[in-house]
Amino acid sequence: MSRRLWLSGALALLVVLAAGYAWRVRPNADPGRAPVLAGAPADMPVLQRGAYLARAADCVACHTAPGGQPFAGGLAFELPFGRIYSTNLTPDAATGLGAWTDDEFVRAMHEGVGRDGQRLYPAFPYTSFTQLSRADVLAIKAYLMSLPPVQQPARAPELSFPFNQRWGMGLWNAVFFRSERFQADPARPEVWNRGAYLANGLAHCAECHTPRNAGFALDHGQELAGASLEGWLAPNITSDSKFGLGSWSDREIVAYLLSGHAPGRGSAAGPMGEAVSHSLQHLAPADLDALVAYLRSVPAREGDPRTAVAARPQSVAQSSATAPPPNTPADLQAGLKLFESSCASCHRWDGQGRQVERAGLLSLRSVNDPLGRSLTKAVLDGVKLQIQGQPVFMPGFKDSMSDVEIAQLANYVIGHFSGKRGEVTADAVARQRTR
Repeated sequence: MSRRLWLSGALALLVVLAAGYAWRVRPNADPGRAPVLAGAPADMPVLQRGAYLARAADCVACHTAPGGQPFAGGLAFELPFGRIYSTNLTPDAATGLGAWTDDEFVRAMHEGVGRDGQRLYPAFPYTSFTQLSRADVLAIKAYLMSLPPVQQPARAPELSFPFNQRWGMGLWNAVFFRSERFQADPARPEVWNRGAYLANGLAHCAECHTPRNAGFALDHGQELAGASLEGWLAPNITSDSKFGLGSWSDREIVAYLLSGHAPGRGSAAGPMGEAVSHSLQHLAPADLDALVAYLRSVPAREGDPRTAVAARPQSVAQSSATAPPPNTPADLQAGLKLFESSCASCHRWDGQGRQVERAGLLSLRSVNDPLGRSLTKAVLDGVKLQIQGQPVFMPGFKDSMSDVEIAQLANYVIGHFSGKRGEVTADAVARQRTR
């Protein structure tokens, strides 16, 4: 009897969710009307517009595997419930987009439904791309269809039950997704609307910078308040002056978007480094200004008080460019020796960086996080970017340092450059290695 009641209740729940799905996620044929981006004017040839829009959407970053062909897919995404792989966006007819119709491509971008009718997982950010106009989506498709075809079949997801049941995505969409095109706010200036379209649609900033709820959907109540991503910490980019961008000048934000570095503020690495390298540095100045105008308006959200940036701790004030203070605590001595042998020649003890400002460690968010999330990932994986045609490189130490050593080094960097007590453990480093 109890089993029958459970099954009846489960069936009733499915009926309710299915009804909600039919009401909330029914196909939306609205083509949308997007703000005209400065870098993609309406009279630009469609392939050039599509190239600019695809770059603004940073398609290549997610659809290129390490060492693989651009846009051919195969990049792995590590999720709490398994692994999925990006798909081939080249015009190969058998394994890519070559056989896709315009309507099928638009449906994938707007509704999260593949050519075969199966629902896509929201690691593909259709929840953001749904805001794009049909014209912009088709311009992106035209550009992708102009690429050299690469034959590379999609890899099957490696997900545990019940997450490997794609039909369940219909229920997820019923609860968490609404298909709708961008609507300009007539009370806002044109530059703000352009920035909103960029941030919330094309650049899909929320996908990394907004925390997720228990259903792995974006928690819009904490929009852009910061989140963990693949082991990295995507920081708060709201207008909060202590934890977000509120105290940054417009020039500092633009400098960060263009180069991945703002002196005394931060240096991009990991997914944000890729966004700068592949996408943001290539946007038109007026579009970057629009993005800044929108971010200025995002309601302030407070962060973890422990991650507040310490401007100049005593340990740094007592250091010179070539030597640390003489009173380093005993529990940080092992980390000091590692920093001395592997890091000081580029980063210096006073946090200013040698030869290039980008090597400065003072006032960075990454070294002010006691858990050392982004710091640990940078030490493990290093940094490899292309900024304005020039390489930006920091070696990784995952093959030359043990988990214990990296934890010791990270805790020393946190202690010396922020004055806080680092909480990085060898176990945490081991987990970071696999992300």
